[in-house]
Amino acid sequence: MRWMAEKLNIYPGADRVAERRRTILDKNTKFRELREIPDEDLILLLGHRNPGERYTSVHPPLDELKEPADPIRELIEPTPGARGGDRIRYVQFTDSVYHSPVTPVFRGRMYHIRYRGVDTISYSGRELMEVRERDLELYTKELIETELFDPARTAIRGITVHGSAMRLDEDGLMFDARRRYMYDREKGLVIYTKNQMAIPIDKSIPVGSPRSDEELKSDSIIYGLDTVRCRDAEEVWEVTGKLMEANVKGGFNPGLVER
Repeated sequence: MRWMAEKLNIYPGADRVAERRRTILDKNTKFRELREIPDEDLILLLGHRNPGERYTSVHPPLDELKEPADPIRELIEPTPGARGGDRIRYVQFTDSVYHSPVTPVFRGRMYHIRYRGVDTISYSGRELMEVRERDLELYTKELIETELFDPARTAIRGITVHGSAMRLDEDGLMFDARRRYMYDREKGLVIYTKNQMAIPIDKSIPVGSPRSDEELKSDSIIYGLDTVRCRDAEEVWEVTGKLMEANVKGGFNPGLVER
């Protein structure tokens, strides 16, 4: 069939920002691992259960349920969390406007492409993801340990997310009204002392060193004066420019939008 022979157009454009966006949205891409967070520390950061505690179930494991025959069920392999009957839990990331590795809207698109069984939504500068608990821990591990996370420009914030778009502090960290993390200047590491719900945890958890501005800009997916001007990316502007124009004009007077 013709559609099977054609290459999937994940994102338009030939510039480096468009290429970076394609990398993030391509489910076949393997992200670079920049740090290692022990499973126990990851569980503490999420704050849904204690390390070593069993997963809470909302229904019996699927293998124990006797359900009527369903051909769709035979086609779809359940995730480990769904198979175990895990409850739905969440993680929420906020991304700085100062060239964080990912932006909230692209997080949502990436979640749907790369992860199974997720429910996600963008709230201004943050992206919420809800999923079965053990699946959540697996997905979050990749989101924190790889190039998708920068300790200074990305943060885990379940509540009181405000401040992501404000200026960076003297150490290059995003403002956090709940002070969940701090920069250890002696060690050069960002350290969390509270979980995503801003509840103090029993141990300090290092999440690595911030990347340099040059590195962040080279991997940035944000069009701007210090990366790539959107108007200079002709193919991207052809698509996004028309959408922006229609949104602005149509918002004030739909009759102004050319059909």
